[in-house]
Amino acid sequence: MKIDWERWVPKDRAVLTFIRCAGRLLLIVKKRGLGQGKVNAPGGRIEASETPEQAAVRETREEVGLTPAGLRAAGCLDFAFADGYSLSCRVFTADGFSGVLTETDEAAPFWCAETDIPYDRMWADDRLWIPLMLDGKGFEGRFIFDGDRMLWHRLTITRQ
Repeated sequence: MKIDWERWVPKDRAVLTFIRCAGRLLLIVKKRGLGQGKVNAPGGRIEASETPEQAAVRETREEVGLTPAGLRAAGCLDFAFADGYSLSCRVFTADGFSGVLTETDEAAPFWCAETDIPYDRMWADDRLWIPLMLDGKGFEGRFIFDGDRMLWHRLTITRQ
């Protein structure tokens, strides 16, 4: 599968928000949609009327009941799938939050140590860029998947 990344336009735009607190990372088990059953971070599609930052706050509230504070852009990930679906995702971190952590019909949230991330239950690309995010490095990634299987990737550090 060959992608002309210069002309590539994603079908959807989305966000992921990683809340970090006292050496722990808020993750979810996704209950429906793309990646159902996988461990990920709160997130979802950006609506036409909102900025990526607004989507990050809204999606985190909807999925786990928390409002992230200290939101910071971490990186950008572009995904092309063999079935024709495509997605561009902005990744954010937050160093605080308000609200009560709540399980919803979309997500089962849990805290894990940043040193004990369950990569074997996540998308294959996560083990490549999450360590960069945790080190405060900016990144841009492009990935091609066939179902759950990563066929190709390119990852660039954009900020040291």
